[in-house]
Amino acid sequence: MLRTAVSVTAAAIAATCALAACGPTQMGSAAIMGDQRTTVNTLSNEVANLKKHYQANKSKIQLQFPLSQTPQEVLTWLVRFRVGDQMAARNHISVSTGQGQHALNPIRTQAGPTGIKNLAVANGLPPDLLPKLGRYVAIQNALVNRLDGGTQPSSTAAQQALRAEFTRRQCRAAKSLNIRINPQFGRLDYSQLSVIPAATALSAPVTPSPSPSTRPALKPPC
Repeated sequence: MLRTAVSVTAAAIAATCALAACGPTQMGSAAIMGDQRTTVNTLSNEVANLKKHYQANKSKIQLQFPLSQTPQEVLTWLVRFRVGDQMAARNHISVSTGQGQHALNPIRTQAGPTGIKNLAVANGLPPDLLPKLGRYVAIQNALVNRLDGGTQPSSTAAQQALRAEFTRRQCRAAKSLNIRINPQFGRLDYSQLSVIPAATALSAPVTPSPSPSTRPALKPPC
């Protein structure tokens, strides 16, 4: 989903890591998720795609992040899409191309005259990945419909239970992939499925530590 539905946390791109620091990932990989890897070239191409569309339409786009953080934003979406596919596989969910396109309709309505491509770019999603966003949302919708029997719970307690069960299944899907992010691009915050800066010895906080509710979950909380 775009920023109105999914909270995206991103930060400035980390300094290029030394070869030893990049050990958790294979050379040339931006991320490894299960038996699939996202190459640095793939990420670079998608970043270029987003920046090209932004430069051509910047008068209509209000970026929700600094342009320098584009690699983290794009990689965040690639991670989410992979987790969505894994969640579908684990829960025996299948969605068609048509369902994916239909799932984008509320976002098209939200975009209005701005256009869905410009809205996507504003939220760090290269426009060529919109079909993957549709599939991602359709998978989420299908799982929620299965969990609630097709009827949204009316009580707050039941809604919270539904949200908790959905979050648990998404977390387990992410955990099963043993996701490894190249430190050059950051690390994964499992609480939001977001790529955040990699910790360094020079980045010790000078302000109080965040509260437990805002501290990133660097390991799957499930």
